[in-house]
Amino acid sequence: MYSVIFGKNPGLSRAEFYSFTRRFNLKVRITGEYRDWLLFDSPRSIEGCFRWLGGSLKLVKVIGEGEEAIKDLEYSKLFTVSLYGRDDWRLWRKLGSEIKKEFNAEGPAKFFKPAKVYAMPAELILKGFPEVKDFVFLFREDGSFLVGETVKVTDPFELKKLDVERPVQRPILSIPPRLARIMVNLTEVRKGNFLDPFCGIGTVLQEFILQGLNAYGSDRDEKRVKEAKRNIAWLRKEFRLKNSAHLEVCDAKKLKRCFGQRFDAIVTEPYLGKPLRRNPGRGEAIKLANELDRFYYHVFESFTDVLKRNAKVVFVFPAYRLSDGGIYRKERKWLGKLGFEVLGRYLDYEERHRLIRDIHLLRYRG
Repeated sequence: MYSVIFGKNPGLSRAEFYSFTRRFNLKVRITGEYRDWLLFDSPRSIEGCFRWLGGSLKLVKVIGEGEEAIKDLEYSKLFTVSLYGRDDWRLWRKLGSEIKKEFNAEGPAKFFKPAKVYAMPAELILKGFPEVKDFVFLFREDGSFLVGETVKVTDPFELKKLDVERPVQRPILSIPPRLARIMVNLTEVRKGNFLDPFCGIGTVLQEFILQGLNAYGSDRDEKRVKEAKRNIAWLRKEFRLKNSAHLEVCDAKKLKRCFGQRFDAIVTEPYLGKPLRRNPGRGEAIKLANELDRFYYHVFESFTDVLKRNAKVVFVFPAYRLSDGGIYRKERKWLGKLGFEVLGRYLDYEERHRLIRDIHLLRYRG
Protein backbone atom coordinates (compact mmCIF):
# COMPACT_ATOMS: atom_id res chain seq x y z
CA MET A 1 0.00 0.00 0.00
CA TYR A 2 1.18 3.52 -0.84
CA SER A 3 0.25 7.11 -0.12
CA VAL A 4 0.98 10.16 -2.23
CA ILE A 5 1.42 13.51 -0.49
CA PHE A 6 0.05 16.43 -2.49
CA GLY A 7 1.70 19.82 -2.96
CA LYS A 8 0.37 23.33 -2.34
CA ASN A 9 -2.63 22.91 -4.67
CA PRO A 10 -4.26 19.61 -3.59
CA GLY A 11 -7.16 19.86 -6.05
CA LEU A 12 -4.90 20.20 -9.06
CA SER A 13 -2.45 17.62 -7.67
CA ARG A 14 -5.27 15.10 -7.20
CA ALA A 15 -6.48 15.59 -10.79
CA GLU A 16 -2.93 15.20 -12.06
CA PHE A 17 -2.39 12.00 -10.06
CA TYR A 18 -5.48 10.32 -11.53
CA SER A 19 -4.43 11.39 -15.05
CA PHE A 20 -0.85 10.29 -14.38
CA THR A 21 -1.88 6.75 -13.36
CA ARG A 22 -3.93 6.36 -16.54
CA ARG A 23 -1.20 7.92 -18.67
CA PHE A 24 1.44 5.47 -17.42
CA ASN A 25 -1.04 2.57 -17.31
CA LEU A 26 -0.50 2.01 -13.58
CA LYS A 27 -2.92 -0.42 -11.96
CA VAL A 28 -3.90 1.74 -9.00
CA ARG A 29 -6.80 1.08 -6.63
CA ILE A 30 -7.75 4.00 -4.37
CA THR A 31 -8.51 2.95 -0.78
CA GLY A 32 -8.76 6.33 0.96
CA GLU A 33 -9.05 10.00 -0.02
CA TYR A 34 -8.03 12.90 2.20
CA ARG A 35 -7.41 16.59 1.59
CA ASP A 36 -3.61 16.48 1.38
CA TRP A 37 -2.95 12.81 0.66
CA LEU A 38 -4.30 9.76 -1.08
CA LEU A 39 -4.10 6.11 -0.04
CA PHE A 40 -3.91 3.40 -2.71
CA ASP A 41 -2.75 -0.04 -3.73
CA SER A 42 -0.34 -0.18 -6.66
CA PRO A 43 2.42 -2.32 -8.18
CA ARG A 44 5.94 -1.25 -7.26
CA SER A 45 6.36 0.17 -10.79
CA ILE A 46 4.87 3.45 -9.53
CA GLU A 47 8.16 4.12 -7.74
CA GLY A 48 9.99 4.31 -11.06
CA CYS A 49 7.42 6.68 -12.58
CA PHE A 50 6.98 9.00 -9.60
CA ARG A 51 9.60 11.49 -10.79
CA TRP A 52 7.25 12.54 -13.60
CA LEU A 53 4.62 13.87 -11.18
CA GLY A 54 4.72 17.66 -10.92
CA GLY A 55 2.16 18.37 -8.21
CA SER A 56 3.00 15.77 -5.56
CA LEU A 57 5.76 15.93 -2.96
CA LYS A 58 6.28 12.39 -1.69
CA LEU A 59 5.52 8.76 -2.34
CA VAL A 60 5.11 6.91 0.95
CA LYS A 61 5.16 3.14 1.41
CA VAL A 62 2.72 2.26 4.18
CA ILE A 63 4.14 -0.12 6.80
CA GLY A 64 1.16 -0.58 9.09
CA GLU A 65 -1.42 1.06 11.35
CA GLY A 66 -1.12 2.51 14.84
CA GLU A 67 1.86 2.71 17.18
CA GLU A 68 2.54 -1.02 16.86
CA ALA A 69 3.75 -0.37 13.29
CA ILE A 70 6.70 1.64 14.65
CA LYS A 71 8.36 -1.68 15.50
CA ASP A 72 8.42 -2.56 11.80
CA LEU A 73 10.35 0.55 10.68
CA GLU A 74 13.82 -0.01 9.26
CA TYR A 75 16.70 1.33 11.35
CA SER A 76 18.35 4.58 10.38
CA LYS A 77 21.10 6.43 12.21
CA LEU A 78 19.50 9.76 11.24
CA PHE A 79 15.81 10.21 10.49
CA THR A 80 12.94 12.64 10.73
CA VAL A 81 9.22 12.41 11.36
CA SER A 82 6.46 13.86 9.17
CA LEU A 83 2.90 14.29 10.41
CA TYR A 84 -0.04 14.79 8.05
CA GLY A 85 -3.48 15.51 9.44
CA ARG A 86 -2.03 16.84 12.74
CA ASP A 87 -0.13 20.05 13.48
CA ASP A 88 1.22 19.22 16.92
CA TRP A 89 4.90 19.56 17.84
CA ARG A 90 4.45 17.66 21.12
CA LEU A 91 3.03 14.71 19.20
CA TRP A 92 5.83 15.01 16.65
CA ARG A 93 8.49 14.81 19.40
CA LYS A 94 6.69 11.95 21.18
CA LEU A 95 6.58 9.82 18.01
CA GLY A 96 10.20 10.64 17.18
CA SER A 97 11.27 9.58 20.66
CA GLU A 98 9.36 6.30 20.36
CA ILE A 99 11.09 5.51 17.08
CA LYS A 100 14.49 6.37 18.57
CA LYS A 101 13.76 4.10 21.55
CA GLU A 102 13.04 1.20 19.17
CA PHE A 103 16.21 1.89 17.19
CA ASN A 104 18.51 2.05 20.25
CA ALA A 105 18.61 -1.74 20.33
CA GLU A 106 20.31 -1.69 16.90
CA GLY A 107 22.57 1.32 17.29
CA PRO A 108 22.73 5.07 17.98
CA ALA A 109 19.98 7.12 16.33
CA LYS A 110 18.75 10.70 16.35
CA PHE A 111 16.02 12.62 14.60
CA PHE A 112 16.15 16.13 13.15
CA LYS A 113 13.48 18.81 13.34
CA PRO A 114 12.10 20.06 10.00
CA ALA A 115 10.71 23.56 9.50
CA LYS A 116 7.15 22.28 10.00
CA VAL A 117 5.72 19.08 11.49
CA TYR A 118 6.54 17.45 8.14
CA ALA A 119 9.76 17.45 6.15
CA MET A 120 9.74 18.99 2.68
CA PRO A 121 11.65 17.25 -0.17
CA ALA A 122 14.40 19.89 -0.19
CA GLU A 123 15.07 19.35 3.53
CA LEU A 124 15.28 15.59 3.05
CA ILE A 125 17.62 15.77 0.05
CA LEU A 126 19.95 18.19 1.83
CA LYS A 127 20.09 15.86 4.85
CA GLY A 128 20.97 12.85 2.69
CA PHE A 129 17.74 11.13 1.61
CA PRO A 130 17.23 8.21 1.00
CA GLU A 131 19.94 7.08 3.45
CA VAL A 132 18.40 9.53 5.92
CA LYS A 133 14.86 8.30 6.38
CA ASP A 134 11.53 10.12 6.61
CA PHE A 135 8.96 8.25 8.72
CA VAL A 136 5.43 9.39 7.96
CA PHE A 137 2.32 9.38 10.15
CA LEU A 138 -0.96 9.81 8.27
CA PHE A 139 -3.79 10.83 10.62
CA ARG A 140 -7.44 10.25 9.85
CA GLU A 141 -10.22 12.44 11.24
CA ASP A 142 -11.15 9.82 13.87
CA GLY A 143 -7.62 9.95 15.34
CA SER A 144 -6.41 6.64 13.91
CA PHE A 145 -3.27 6.75 11.83
CA LEU A 146 -1.09 4.87 9.37
CA VAL A 147 2.68 4.63 9.57
CA GLY A 148 4.93 4.60 6.53
CA GLU A 149 8.29 5.54 5.07
CA THR A 150 8.95 7.99 2.24
CA VAL A 151 10.45 6.09 -0.70
CA LYS A 152 10.46 8.82 -3.37
CA VAL A 153 10.40 12.61 -3.35
CA THR A 154 10.00 15.26 -6.02
CA ASP A 155 13.39 16.83 -6.71
CA PRO A 156 12.89 20.61 -6.26
CA PHE A 157 16.51 21.25 -7.21
CA GLU A 158 16.00 19.72 -10.66
CA LEU A 159 12.87 21.82 -11.18
CA LYS A 160 14.75 24.93 -10.05
CA LYS A 161 17.60 24.09 -12.43
CA LEU A 162 15.15 23.81 -15.33
CA ASP A 163 13.95 27.30 -14.47
CA VAL A 164 16.83 29.47 -13.30
CA GLU A 165 19.93 27.84 -14.81
CA ARG A 166 18.84 27.90 -18.44
CA PRO A 167 20.39 30.70 -20.50
CA VAL A 168 17.13 32.63 -21.12
CA GLN A 169 14.69 33.32 -18.27
CA ARG A 170 11.48 35.32 -17.89
CA PRO A 171 10.81 35.07 -14.13
CA ILE A 172 7.26 36.47 -13.95
CA LEU A 173 5.95 35.74 -17.44
CA SER A 174 7.16 32.17 -17.91
CA ILE A 175 5.17 29.16 -16.71
CA PRO A 176 6.86 27.22 -13.83
CA PRO A 177 8.42 23.86 -14.85
CA ARG A 178 6.35 22.20 -12.10
CA LEU A 179 3.13 23.37 -13.75
CA ALA A 180 4.35 22.37 -17.22
CA ARG A 181 4.83 18.81 -15.92
CA ILE A 182 1.34 18.80 -14.38
CA MET A 183 -0.23 20.00 -17.62
CA VAL A 184 1.52 17.33 -19.70
CA ASN A 185 0.22 14.65 -17.32
CA LEU A 186 -3.33 15.99 -17.56
CA THR A 187 -3.40 15.05 -21.25
CA GLU A 188 -3.12 11.33 -20.36
CA VAL A 189 -1.28 10.97 -23.69
CA ARG A 190 1.94 8.97 -23.38
CA LYS A 191 3.14 8.88 -27.01
CA GLY A 192 2.59 10.98 -30.11
CA ASN A 193 3.02 14.52 -31.39
CA PHE A 194 2.81 17.33 -28.81
CA LEU A 195 2.50 21.02 -29.70
CA ASP A 196 2.92 24.24 -27.74
CA PRO A 197 1.75 27.05 -30.08
CA PHE A 198 2.67 29.79 -27.57
CA CYS A 199 6.05 28.33 -26.70
CA GLY A 200 7.74 31.52 -25.46
CA ILE A 201 11.18 30.58 -24.11
CA GLY A 202 10.29 26.87 -24.20
CA THR A 203 9.27 25.74 -20.70
CA VAL A 204 6.56 23.35 -21.88
CA LEU A 205 8.80 22.18 -24.73
CA GLN A 206 11.45 21.29 -22.16
CA GLU A 207 9.01 18.91 -20.52
CA PHE A 208 8.06 17.34 -23.86
CA ILE A 209 11.73 16.68 -24.59
CA LEU A 210 12.58 15.38 -21.09
CA GLN A 211 9.78 12.82 -21.44
CA GLY A 212 10.91 11.72 -24.89
CA LEU A 213 7.82 13.03 -26.70
CA ASN A 214 7.67 14.28 -30.29
CA ALA A 215 7.98 17.98 -29.49
CA TYR A 216 6.76 20.84 -31.66
CA GLY A 217 6.56 24.49 -30.76
CA SER A 218 5.79 27.84 -32.27
CA ASP A 219 5.47 31.50 -31.39
CA ARG A 220 4.68 34.49 -33.53
CA ASP A 221 7.62 36.37 -31.97
CA GLU A 222 10.84 35.38 -33.75
CA LYS A 223 12.89 36.49 -30.73
CA ARG A 224 11.01 34.08 -28.43
CA VAL A 225 11.63 31.20 -30.85
CA LYS A 226 15.37 31.95 -30.90
CA GLU A 227 15.36 32.03 -27.09
CA ALA A 228 13.50 28.72 -26.94
CA LYS A 229 16.13 27.19 -29.23
CA ARG A 230 18.91 28.40 -26.90
CA ASN A 231 17.16 26.89 -23.88
CA ILE A 232 16.58 23.59 -25.67
CA ALA A 233 20.24 23.40 -26.73
CA TRP A 234 21.20 23.93 -23.07
CA LEU A 235 18.69 21.28 -21.92
CA ARG A 236 19.99 18.67 -24.36
CA LYS A 237 23.59 19.25 -23.30
CA GLU A 238 22.89 19.47 -19.56
CA PHE A 239 20.71 16.34 -19.42
CA ARG A 240 22.49 14.49 -22.25
CA LEU A 241 19.38 14.12 -24.39
CA LYS A 242 19.34 13.04 -28.02
CA ASN A 243 15.86 14.21 -28.94
CA SER A 244 14.98 17.84 -29.65
CA ALA A 245 12.02 19.95 -30.80
CA HIS A 246 10.81 21.26 -34.14
CA LEU A 247 10.23 25.01 -33.86
CA GLU A 248 8.51 27.49 -36.15
CA VAL A 249 7.79 31.21 -36.14
CA CYS A 250 4.04 31.01 -36.53
CA ASP A 251 0.83 32.84 -35.65
CA ALA A 252 -1.28 30.54 -33.43
CA LYS A 253 -4.33 31.58 -35.48
CA LYS A 254 -2.72 30.12 -38.63
CA LEU A 255 -1.16 26.84 -37.51
CA LYS A 256 -2.11 24.93 -40.66
CA ARG A 257 0.33 27.10 -42.63
CA CYS A 258 3.23 25.98 -40.43
CA PHE A 259 2.55 22.34 -39.59
CA GLY A 260 1.69 19.57 -42.02
CA GLN A 261 1.07 16.90 -39.39
CA ARG A 262 -1.74 16.48 -36.87
CA PHE A 263 -1.20 16.45 -33.13
CA ASP A 264 -2.22 14.12 -30.33
CA ALA A 265 -2.07 16.89 -27.73
CA ILE A 266 -1.67 20.65 -27.37
CA VAL A 267 -0.32 21.97 -24.06
CA THR A 268 0.05 25.71 -23.76
CA GLU A 269 -0.26 28.95 -21.83
CA PRO A 270 -1.17 31.75 -24.24
CA TYR A 271 -1.04 35.50 -23.85
CA LEU A 272 -3.19 36.26 -20.77
CA GLY A 273 -3.49 40.01 -21.12
CA LYS A 274 -1.59 42.97 -19.75
CA PRO A 275 -0.35 42.83 -16.13
CA LEU A 276 -3.00 44.11 -13.71
CA ARG A 277 -2.07 46.99 -11.42
CA ARG A 278 -5.05 46.34 -9.12
CA ASN A 279 -7.80 43.81 -8.58
CA PRO A 280 -10.60 44.45 -11.09
CA GLY A 281 -14.29 44.73 -10.32
CA ARG A 282 -16.62 42.09 -11.77
CA GLY A 283 -17.66 44.25 -14.73
CA GLU A 284 -14.05 45.02 -15.59
CA ALA A 285 -13.08 41.34 -15.33
CA ILE A 286 -15.90 40.35 -17.68
CA LYS A 287 -14.72 42.97 -20.19
CA LEU A 288 -11.10 41.77 -19.98
CA ALA A 289 -12.12 38.14 -20.48
CA ASN A 290 -14.41 38.93 -23.42
CA GLU A 291 -11.69 40.92 -25.19
CA LEU A 292 -9.24 38.04 -24.89
CA ASP A 293 -11.88 35.51 -25.98
CA ARG A 294 -12.14 37.19 -29.36
CA PHE A 295 -8.49 36.22 -29.83
CA TYR A 296 -8.82 32.75 -28.25
CA TYR A 297 -11.78 31.87 -30.48
CA HIS A 298 -9.63 32.18 -33.60
CA VAL A 299 -6.83 30.24 -31.90
CA PHE A 300 -9.15 27.32 -31.23
CA GLU A 301 -10.44 27.50 -34.80
CA SER A 302 -6.81 27.03 -35.83
CA PHE A 303 -6.48 24.09 -33.42
CA THR A 304 -9.20 22.23 -35.32
CA ASP A 305 -6.97 22.28 -38.41
CA VAL A 306 -4.06 20.48 -36.75
CA LEU A 307 -5.56 18.19 -34.08
CA LYS A 308 -6.37 14.52 -34.44
CA ARG A 309 -9.82 13.34 -33.52
CA ASN A 310 -10.13 12.88 -29.71
CA ALA A 311 -6.86 14.75 -29.17
CA LYS A 312 -6.39 16.48 -25.80
CA VAL A 313 -5.82 20.16 -25.16
CA VAL A 314 -4.56 21.65 -21.89
CA PHE A 315 -5.03 25.39 -22.16
CA VAL A 316 -4.63 28.17 -19.59
CA PHE A 317 -7.41 30.74 -19.67
CA PRO A 318 -7.28 33.82 -17.42
CA ALA A 319 -9.44 34.14 -14.32
CA TYR A 320 -9.41 37.16 -12.03
CA ARG A 321 -9.29 37.84 -8.30
CA LEU A 322 -11.87 40.58 -7.83
CA SER A 323 -11.68 43.69 -5.70
CA ASP A 324 -14.37 42.23 -3.42
CA GLY A 325 -12.23 39.11 -2.78
CA GLY A 326 -14.15 36.78 -5.12
CA ILE A 327 -12.89 35.08 -8.28
CA TYR A 328 -14.32 35.52 -11.78
CA ARG A 329 -14.10 32.45 -14.08
CA LYS A 330 -15.72 32.82 -17.47
CA GLU A 331 -17.84 30.05 -18.97
CA ARG A 332 -16.99 29.54 -22.65
CA LYS A 333 -19.87 27.90 -24.48
CA TRP A 334 -18.17 28.65 -27.79
CA LEU A 335 -15.69 25.84 -27.09
CA GLY A 336 -18.47 23.29 -27.58
CA LYS A 337 -19.53 24.90 -30.84
CA LEU A 338 -15.99 24.39 -32.16
CA GLY A 339 -16.02 20.72 -31.15
CA PHE A 340 -14.19 20.91 -27.80
CA GLU A 341 -15.51 19.10 -24.74
CA VAL A 342 -14.43 20.44 -21.34
CA LEU A 343 -13.27 17.49 -19.22
CA GLY A 344 -11.98 19.48 -16.25
CA ARG A 345 -11.09 22.93 -14.92
CA TYR A 346 -8.49 23.65 -12.26
CA LEU A 347 -7.31 26.90 -10.69
CA ASP A 348 -3.64 27.52 -9.93
CA TYR A 349 -2.58 30.69 -8.12
CA GLU A 350 -0.99 32.30 -5.08
CA GLU A 351 -3.07 34.40 -2.68
CA ARG A 352 -1.28 37.56 -3.84
CA HIS A 353 -2.09 37.01 -7.53
CA ARG A 354 -4.61 39.23 -9.31
CA LEU A 355 -4.50 37.15 -12.50
CA ILE A 356 -5.27 33.46 -11.92
CA ARG A 357 -4.59 30.47 -14.15
CA ASP A 358 -7.84 28.69 -15.06
CA ILE A 359 -6.46 25.46 -16.52
CA HIS A 360 -8.86 23.75 -18.93
CA LEU A 361 -8.56 20.10 -19.93
CA LEU A 362 -10.39 19.57 -23.22
CA ARG A 363 -10.99 16.84 -25.79
CA TYR A 364 -11.39 17.65 -29.48
CA ARG A 365 -14.27 15.54 -30.73
CA GLY A 366 -13.46 16.27 -34.36
